[in-house]
Amino acid sequence: MLTGISVAFMGGDARQLEVIQKFTELDATVTLIGFDNLGRQFSGVSNAKLQPSLLESIDALILPAVGTDDTGQVESIFSSEEMRLTDAHIEALPKHAKVYTGMAKNYLKQLCASNGIEVVELFDRDDVAIYNSIPTAEGALMMAIQNTDITIHGSICMVLGFGRTGFTMAKTLQGLGATVKIGVRKPEHFARAWEMGFLPFYTKDLYSEVSNIDLLFNTIPTMIVTAQVITNIPHRALIIDLASKPGGTDFRFAEKRGIKAMLAPGLPGIVAPKTAGRIMANTLSQLIEEDFKDRSDVE
Repeated sequence: MLTGISVAFMGGDARQLEVIQKFTELDATVTLIGFDNLGRQFSGVSNAKLQPSLLESIDALILPAVGTDDTGQVESIFSSEEMRLTDAHIEALPKHAKVYTGMAKNYLKQLCASNGIEVVELFDRDDVAIYNSIPTAEGALMMAIQNTDITIHGSICMVLGFGRTGFTMAKTLQGLGATVKIGVRKPEHFARAWEMGFLPFYTKDLYSEVSNIDLLFNTIPTMIVTAQVITNIPHRALIIDLASKPGGTDFRFAEKRGIKAMLAPGLPGIVAPKTAGRIMANTLSQLIEEDFKDRSDVE
C-alpha cells in the first residue's frame, strides 16, 4: 500500500491513466498537474496548476515517458497549457523526494542533480524494457503488414541488435515463419542467436548481408543503416527503425533512393497504451513502496 505517500503526476499520455488508477487503488495521495482537459474523473484525486509551493509536500513526482525536452517542457495530451519544469520547482521538493520518468534528458538530470534530487529512469530497468519489448514487437509487425504486399511468413527479415527489444522482435518474426538474420557485435550474442535458429552475422558485414532482405528492423540507437548500406538494400525492402530518436538510419538517403524507411520509437504507448501503462504502474508502485519503506526504516 502507498498510504501516506504524496504523489504528483505531471503531464503524460494515456499510459499515465493506468498509473494514476493504480496509485489511487493503493491509497496514495494523488495530485494531477496538466490534466485539466481530462474527461475521466478519479475518486479522491485533486487537480492543480504547476507552482513551486505545490511541490513542497510531494514525495514522488512522476513525469511522462520522456520527462522533459531540452528546455524543460513537459508534454501532456490532457492539457492545452504549456508546462515547464524549472529550478524553482525542483528546489521546492523535499530532499527525500524522487523524480520518476521513463527516460531523462540532460536538462532534467542536471536540474535534479543541482538540487540533490534523485531521478529514477524506468526504461533503464531490464524488467520494464523486456515487458515493453512485447508491444514494441507487435507494433512493428503491424507497421510491416500495413506497409508491405507480402506475408511475414516466408520473408527474409533482418533485426539489428540482440538486446531486449531485438531478441523479442527476432523471436516473434521467427514464430510467424520468417527467415531471421540477426546483426550482432559480440561473439556471445552470435553464439546465442545461432543456437536459437537465427542466421547471425557481425554488424561490420552489414553491407553485404542486406542484399536479399525484405524487412529490416533496427534497434541500435547509433547510425548503422548508413547511405552506403542503403545502396545495397533491395528497393522492395522496408526499414522500420525502433531505436530512440533520431534512430540509426539515414532516412534522407533512403527516401532519395526510393526505399521506405520509418522511424517508430515509443510504440508501446502508441499501439498498446493500456498494457504499457500497466507495466509502468506495477513497476512504479513497487519502486515507490520500497523506496519509502526504506526511508521510514532509516528514520
